[in-house]
Amino acid sequence: MIGFPRATTADQTWARRRPFPLYAEHGMVAAAHPLTAEAGLHVLREGGNAIDAAVSAGLVAAVVMPEMCGLGGDLFAVIHMPGVRGGSGETVSVQGSGISPRGALIEQMRAQGDENGTQMPYQGPLSISVPGMIDAYEQLLNRYGTKSFAEVAETAITLARDGFILQPLGARSIAGNADILARDAAAAAIFLPEGKPLQAGERLRQADLGRTIETIAADGAETFYRGKIAKRITAYLASVGGALTMDDFADHETDIGAPLRTTYRGHTVYQTAIPSQGLILLEALNIIANETIDDPLSADAIHLMVEAKKLAYADRLGHAADAAFHQTPLETLLSPEWGKKRYAEIAPHRAAATVPPGRLQDGDTTYLSVVDGNGAMVSLIQSVSSAFGSCVVGGDTGVVLNNRVGRGFTLEDGHVNQYAPGKKTMHTLNCYLVADPEGRPVLVGGTPGGDGQPQWNMQAISGMLDGGLDVQAAIEMPRWTSWPGTDPAGLANPFELRIEDRMPADVVAELESRGHAVRLQGGWNGGGSAQTIARDPETGVLIGGTDSRVEGMVLGF
Repeated sequence: MIGFPRATTADQTWARRRPFPLYAEHGMVAAAHPLTAEAGLHVLREGGNAIDAAVSAGLVAAVVMPEMCGLGGDLFAVIHMPGVRGGSGETVSVQGSGISPRGALIEQMRAQGDENGTQMPYQGPLSISVPGMIDAYEQLLNRYGTKSFAEVAETAITLARDGFILQPLGARSIAGNADILARDAAAAAIFLPEGKPLQAGERLRQADLGRTIETIAADGAETFYRGKIAKRITAYLASVGGALTMDDFADHETDIGAPLRTTYRGHTVYQTAIPSQGLILLEALNIIANETIDDPLSADAIHLMVEAKKLAYADRLGHAADAAFHQTPLETLLSPEWGKKRYAEIAPHRAAATVPPGRLQDGDTTYLSVVDGNGAMVSLIQSVSSAFGSCVVGGDTGVVLNNRVGRGFTLEDGHVNQYAPGKKTMHTLNCYLVADPEGRPVLVGGTPGGDGQPQWNMQAISGMLDGGLDVQAAIEMPRWTSWPGTDPAGLANPFELRIEDRMPADVVAELESRGHAVRLQGGWNGGGSAQTIARDPETGVLIGGTDSRVEGMVLGF
């Protein structure tokens, strides 16, 4: 059973922080902040389902992790709702991201970007897309929830209004972004009181944000996209040089439909759909499926996965974009035949220095997972893109606005992901759900971390399915990351393989001998914040793991 301990699994030789996963029966939440996990578990204990708990936890995350996510950000998810009377149920992908400003031409972006006119304005008022999170939450509650938005928002409203004690990671992020936060008066008032960054142990209050969530609870998402909140955000943006308008907000819709999928070691892996880059994980799995992996931390396995990553990322860069502007050849890219073709391009003992897209025949984020006692499963990721997104707060709304436009698009002529007014950029956000060989959903997982996400998700899935690791051990494996990924700002850099120094020295040496430019990182500094929950479909027992690299927590009952 994926994610559960196996008697045949060898003892791990690498350092651990959490020696055991958590078991529960009635419900479980795994999240990157203790208050987030507590909020979700409270809703489950009060009789809510996994959707209710996920929305409550996500809203709390928007309050207590403003550097990572917020009402001004986006949301992607893969969700399974069990059927009635033994039915198979429904598995869907949720795409909650918005368009770039229709009124900002590419010439304006070139003028406001870098001095050469080749890079988008990374942060600031022109870097913002229409936020998708709030509408996505309302749609999820309306379709699958049992509680109202007002009910699940209670904890978030209280924490925003009364404040909460800031944890070290949040304080570090405020200090590290103080200069750019200071450029926006509304942001500075919240995070830099009296001109100084808030410190760990101090109270962060966001009264304006609390009032905004209360307004949404009373009036629905309508007020955020077509009512007074939208008016206040767009008016403020216009005053500071932004381009999003009321019409841009008013036309926003959440896309809920079929997830992407492939099969790996007999298990079905579901992923978020375009414009998410969830296809990267699935293509990479199709590539590495052409070899047997006995030890996911062997030099052979890591080399295979790193090279598969390079190929899958190249295909994403060359072929994937907003469906309204470009038809991504998903049937080809996610086929086993394509995976076999790309696998044949891997040199077994030499790292590739450059990787073009295959020729066709004709950031900062938070993740959470929730499973309830009935088998409903939520794999959900939300983000404002970079730390504090655009570093612009929407005036007196308290809403931290994303910088997905500035981070995601390229200005390169002819590129499928070139900036255009009213276009959705490709998204680093993605998360997954796994079904067993009988088709029963048994695991949800994911991690924040920009272009690290598909790589770390691949490592976790291989760790569980190939290495027989439980959910906690798979998260705590020494982590590696191949850079660059897909962010336009870093694509010109040569490949570098960053590895946590808990990795066995002989493995590192072998990878270097194959031409990988290795840079060692601190033992727990590899990035990400993975959260995973597995469910035994026969007994209903849950097992959860959380990432020791951050302040995460897994709770169950």
